Amino acid sequence: MEDKIKALYVRVSTDVQVDGYSIDAQIESLENYVKSQGWSDYVVYKDPGFSGKDLKRPAITRLISDCEEGKIDMVLVFKLDRLSRSQKDTLFLIEEVFNAHNVGFISIRERFDTTSPFGKAMIGVLSVFAQLERETILERTRIGLKKRAEDGYWRGGGKTPFAYDYDESSGMLKINPSRKVIFDLLKTLRLQGYSYAKLEKITGYDEAWIQGILNAKTNLGKIPYKGEVYEGRHEAIITEEEYEELRHIDELRSKNKNARHYLLSGKIICGYCGAKYRYQKWGKRIVCYCYSQQKSKPKYIKDEMCPNIRIDSYEIEDAFLNELFMMRLNKELFEHSHALLNLDVSEKLNEQIKEIQKRIDNLIQVLSEDFISDDIKKEISKLTKRRETLEKELKDLKEDVKKETISHINDLSKVWYQLTKGEQRSLILELLDKIIITNHHLDIYWNVSKS
Repeated sequence: MEDKIKALYVRVSTDVQVDGYSIDAQIESLENYVKSQGWSDYVVYKDPGFSGKDLKRPAITRLISDCEEGKIDMVLVFKLDRLSRSQKDTLFLIEEVFNAHNVGFISIRERFDTTSPFGKAMIGVLSVFAQLERETILERTRIGLKKRAEDGYWRGGGKTPFAYDYDESSGMLKINPSRKVIFDLLKTLRLQGYSYAKLEKITGYDEAWIQGILNAKTNLGKIPYKGEVYEGRHEAIITEEEYEELRHIDELRSKNKNARHYLLSGKIICGYCGAKYRYQKWGKRIVCYCYSQQKSKPKYIKDEMCPNIRIDSYEIEDAFLNELFMMRLNKELFEHSHALLNLDVSEKLNEQIKEIQKRIDNLIQVLSEDFISDDIKKEISKLTKRRETLEKELKDLKEDVKKETISHINDLSKVWYQLTKGEQRSLILELLDKIIITNHHLDIYWNVSKS
């Protein structure tokens, strides 16, 4: 069995001036102590540039592992807070690591070791004071940061908001012109109804990141700190109305996200085999896939070897809604390229017109012109006028429906999530012809009427 060794542990934080003890100075002191005790077999464990607030340090991690493997019989530090500034971590190391594996611990500055009763008692007391000192420094720092926020200054040292730069000389945020252009684009598109997923595809930025920068309160000229919001000294880049509208869109989308399932049922077609796509719950997700891949429903199968993909329902619905909301950006395109399906009312008018024409045709067919009585002629004339009136009503109705729908389309992104699922579905049935999926490519077809 190999002889156990002594471990000399040294550490300095990134702020050497505050610590006051360099790595070399600590090593020199520890080596002199080891030599004075007649020990020669030792290894130095160094953590340069690491804070003592926790144990996330490479050398201390290796030291713990070597203690647990029985390679070490004594750990030495120059000063107690070199081991840790946390009372909890210090006691963990001594009781759960060192003592549990028969490893002694010596801090030469405080002149105690855990192999003596006095050392065991003192270690807890000194750890308390080390912890108290650190918490006092942190409390002073927090008070200073809060005072800066209250006075409207950016706290500095943290992550600067996207559309701003931090001016150290004034302690204020200054608008970054080039980043503000990007922010304005994201804000405008979001207010127009674009989803975060669509914005990610357009800009390349992560959708969660986009949501974060659009919802930052600093955009309003304010300084948030520890749950409180203070008036800042920097210039706002968004109005209160725009900010509230962005929050409103987020809330509505979140509220209606689960209700969107099966929104496009019956309208999604496989680009490979022509079968319809079906919705299916898949764990916590809702996926869509070709009916040809659903062996339990043979009547819907078009090609048993269909290779088309399964796709998350949200991807399809987001793509559809983005296209739908885009219509309002080009009213003329909608008027010239998209026709509406007839509403129930127009269908009833058509039925009445057909019925009247049938009665007229029957009267004319049964009787020759010479034998038509004046009463029958009057009836035919009355029916003809009625038919012409209904035809005019139908024409006017179609124009009114078109204008009304275009009006809704023009503001659809703002009202969509206030509609019931039934209302959303009715509008989809009215406007959408089909969506064809071929792998990750989606083609959206509307009810088109070329004029």
